[in-house]
Amino acid sequence: MPIITLPDGSQRTFDTPVTVAGVALSIGAGLARATLAGRVDGREVDASYLIEQDAQLSIITDKDAAGVEIIRHSTAHLLAHAVKQLFPDAQVTIGPVIEEGFFYDFSYHRPFTPEDLQAIEKRMSELAKSDMPVTRKVLPRDEAVEYFKGINEHYKAEIIESIPADQDVSLYTEGDFTDLCRGPHVPSTGKLKVFKLMKLAGAYWRGDSKNEMLQRIYGTAWAKKEELEEYLHRLEEAEKRDHRKLGKLLDLFHMQDEAPGMVFWHPKGWALWQVIEQYMRRVYCDNGYQEIRCPQIIDRVLWEKSGHWEHFKAGMFTTESEKHEFAIKPMNCPGHIQVFNSDLRSYRELPLRYGEFGSCHRNEPSGGLHGLMRVRGFVQDDGHIFCTEDQIEAEVTAFNALVLKVYRDFGFHNVSVKLALRPESRVGSDDIWDKSELALRSALKASGLVWEELPGEGAFYGPKIEFHIKDAIGRSWQCGTIQVDFSMPGRLGAEFVDEDNTRKVPVMLHRAILGSLERFIGILVENHAGALPLWLAPVQCVLLNISQAQEEYAREVNQLLLDSGIRVQLDLRNEKITYKIREHSLQKLPYQLIVGDKEVSGRLIAVRTRSGEDLGQMTIDSLVERFKAEIKSGSTV
Repeated sequence: MPIITLPDGSQRTFDTPVTVAGVALSIGAGLARATLAGRVDGREVDASYLIEQDAQLSIITDKDAAGVEIIRHSTAHLLAHAVKQLFPDAQVTIGPVIEEGFFYDFSYHRPFTPEDLQAIEKRMSELAKSDMPVTRKVLPRDEAVEYFKGINEHYKAEIIESIPADQDVSLYTEGDFTDLCRGPHVPSTGKLKVFKLMKLAGAYWRGDSKNEMLQRIYGTAWAKKEELEEYLHRLEEAEKRDHRKLGKLLDLFHMQDEAPGMVFWHPKGWALWQVIEQYMRRVYCDNGYQEIRCPQIIDRVLWEKSGHWEHFKAGMFTTESEKHEFAIKPMNCPGHIQVFNSDLRSYRELPLRYGEFGSCHRNEPSGGLHGLMRVRGFVQDDGHIFCTEDQIEAEVTAFNALVLKVYRDFGFHNVSVKLALRPESRVGSDDIWDKSELALRSALKASGLVWEELPGEGAFYGPKIEFHIKDAIGRSWQCGTIQVDFSMPGRLGAEFVDEDNTRKVPVMLHRAILGSLERFIGILVENHAGALPLWLAPVQCVLLNISQAQEEYAREVNQLLLDSGIRVQLDLRNEKITYKIREHSLQKLPYQLIVGDKEVSGRLIAVRTRSGEDLGQMTIDSLVERFKAEIKSGSTV
């Protein structure tokens, strides 16, 4: 006689064991129709799962994030089902859920075509409309291996063979298709109504370039048609905003094969970089950071002591000189400890805050490189705070306030906070990790922030708070972070003399606000679709003459604007003014300034905004005041 406790605290008693679907039906027919799965005592299960004893139960529908994940996972299986019906010789491999969609990898003797993709999606729709039940069965591992070998699915058999022999595996069947999966899945294919196949790609079996190249089909699935349409609109907007295209259009940067993952900054792009770096330099100064600079190449011995060699060696570029092996630094923290260690420190000096625009290099896989967003050479607005345990909460709380202010200044007001906890591969005792995680939770509470916890996603040396900013089209980007580290300072011999004249190891807080400057610039460019606000724009205005008769006056105005700190471009080309206006409009400059005979005689400037608004004539002084007021207001328009 199981007693089922629901999320609102109410209870229902059943005379016999009951399925999740049965509980939903007892509540109401509408809920029963909407039920996709359940969460029993914290574990996600199918709607057909039989509850035989007292339990806590949550019904999962498509209104829940977990429900949408189940829809996507089930749609991946629907994709594999359709492929097997249309291409019986294809072998299925793996098909996980990814952010906003799913993919499935297949082995087939010829490349799939866009026409194949259309046919597969059509067959998926037919299979969904047939509303086939999706059923689960459990087999011993070896029996499951023989089953998949028997139907010529050797990849599935290989996956199952990697599972310990004493474990059972679960299989899901819909119609004539059976697949390996932990589940849960939707009760029937009729629950899968809103999906679209997106693209084809290549992928190595098990991610190893030594293995066969498989064919990957990407798709997306949603609970409602409106959500799919919104997603496709976001993709269309993202395509328009692609920083790689805008970087070329606006002449900001380029990349080339001779330096994979490295950026060639053009004058305009470097001007944007400098605006951001100088802004962050003021942030350093105003918040008690001392700026330092550390070497690019450091002996592997230091990386071994810090723990990076063991945990991060595959991501390092290395070099050798005079029989010594060196690493090009992938991060800045060991170098900052060396600066701390260069003198005997007193507790009176703590907290000691170091900041560096540290140039780092990481040997990212070439397939993962993506414009400015994923590079091999990058600069971080990196900082490290050396403090006592008693100072952690105050320092982290102050940082939390600072990082949110910086994001507001750049126009990002929607920020989510996540707490990444101890990973499986880590240094330090459980007691230290307990203490570190407690310190960050306390600081988050003191900051009045709401956060999500991410088990297993901390750095190898400590837990971290992550700050995720949402851009203009709703995408989330993780940028800022602060991490508590009780381990690395001790590993590298950092000490201070405490009040009782004993030597203690400081706590080290790793922190960054923007993260990689390259990546942050990519985010900014896409967020503003290239139309950067006045204070950030590498060229704030262009000055155009109508004819050569105004050239001398245009040069005079140009110099006065430069003297006032305005980033102005002078265009004196012998072209029609309409042509010049149209050309510079494509550059998304905040202002266009035009001088003709009337402006010369009145010592004025005709002013147009980026949106095409004609502001009429202004004096040079009034224009400069307008610019300064707009910059001071922090307008992101």
